[in-house]
Amino acid sequence: MSVEDTRMRDKLRALAGAELVERLDFLERRQQRRLPDAPLPVPAVDDRLDADVIFGGGGLSLLIAAELAGRGISVLVFERARAGTAHREWNASRSELQVLVDRGLLDEATLAEMIVASYKDGFCRFHGGKADHVVAGVLDQAIDAGALAAHVRAVAEARGVRFVDGVSVDGLGPGEYGVRVRAKRLGEIPLADQGKPGKDAVFAQGKLFVDARGASSPYATADLLCPTVGGVLRGLPEGDGPKRWRRDVGEILVTTEGIVDGVQHVWEGFPGRDGELTTYLFYYAKAAKLAGRPRLLALYTRFFETLPSYKDGDPTLVRPTFGYIPGWSRLTRPAAPPHPRVALVGDAAARQSPLTFCGFGAMLRSFVGAADALEKGLTTGQLPPSIVDDAEVHAGTGPLAALMADSGMQGDALNHLLDDAFGALADAGNETYASLLQDRMGRAAFRAFVLQTAGRHPRVYADVFTSLGLVDALRWGAKVTTGFGWKS
Repeated sequence: MSVEDTRMRDKLRALAGAELVERLDFLERRQQRRLPDAPLPVPAVDDRLDADVIFGGGGLSLLIAAELAGRGISVLVFERARAGTAHREWNASRSELQVLVDRGLLDEATLAEMIVASYKDGFCRFHGGKADHVVAGVLDQAIDAGALAAHVRAVAEARGVRFVDGVSVDGLGPGEYGVRVRAKRLGEIPLADQGKPGKDAVFAQGKLFVDARGASSPYATADLLCPTVGGVLRGLPEGDGPKRWRRDVGEILVTTEGIVDGVQHVWEGFPGRDGELTTYLFYYAKAAKLAGRPRLLALYTRFFETLPSYKDGDPTLVRPTFGYIPGWSRLTRPAAPPHPRVALVGDAAARQSPLTFCGFGAMLRSFVGAADALEKGLTTGQLPPSIVDDAEVHAGTGPLAALMADSGMQGDALNHLLDDAFGALADAGNETYASLLQDRMGRAAFRAFVLQTAGRHPRVYADVFTSLGLVDALRWGAKVTTGFGWKS
């Protein structure tokens, strides 16, 4: 451990406590030690099945599990901690949340109780920019994530889903007739010892396996990563002004400085319960550049050191949130499962928006379709490469995320580009603006958006070629001008 690492750990312990530093160290080790699943003997045709579908991971994917169980399909869930708990705060639009009611996962009254804050609008603001770019109907409902996750688990259990908590999937044996799964017991094992060999294991067999292990999955090979830290804060004063927050306004993307050490840091903030503001600090990066290089400790230290540039006050960290959120530029091959009886969902699949990384909204929009694909796969024994629908607009926005991850720009150059781009969206009207953030924008609207941005910021063409290189820039240009398509 370097002297600088030791200093950062000591500083973060003083700012946020020793437990947070321990959890960060554990996550970094797990991210760097992503071993392939052990090959297991494949099930024979007459082998006993423990479930139709086995899930590895019990986060947002429980929406799919509960939906399947509601159709009479047997489901087994392995989860390394406890399935049905939330590790991030969630927000979405009211129209997107309606699917939870439509599919019988909760009723209108329960949904209303779980909405802890509603906003009249939200905005994006960039350092040195001309204006706040306001949009309505996007990420405007904050949800009690823990209550929703626990409720979905209870619904899933009532529908017959079986849960095995405290185990970590580390072996697969997919074959013609099913999938054998091995999961190591973790139980009360200390964080430092979790994942080490020699622990007791449990085995199960199903017709299909759903990998919902997130960024720790050995198949999570997306080319972008979004290191993210923050959490729920108290002690930040409300009110008007750029360094205050309002309970009826969401802050979608905000920058308070230019590029530092090749990185453009971005803030996000959205109100929750009375007096609480969920705040994140993140940046876009190429996954290859972060390989084997712990970054969350330094980012969390930066979070506390630079928070005064974003908000006034003397904050208290109520609940920390951190992790690596995968993203896919659509310029490389997608994350893919190892067998047609295995499916990737959530962060393991990285089919969510490469610009906003909205995992909650993406799951709300796709869990019914994912259940449809799994139900069909139980009959055919074959699943498509992705069971999560990938919005066509991602073929346009993915390269933009790659540009932000490795732009080669300096100072406020990227902020100026973003300010012009979101200014073009705002001028195009709320529906156009919202459609991009909610993955609904069509080809013609995206082409118009690119042209309007270039009209405001002609240097964007040079920025694209410098960042993406000639081949990828031409590929992206072809997709924008002739029609989207994400397959390599």
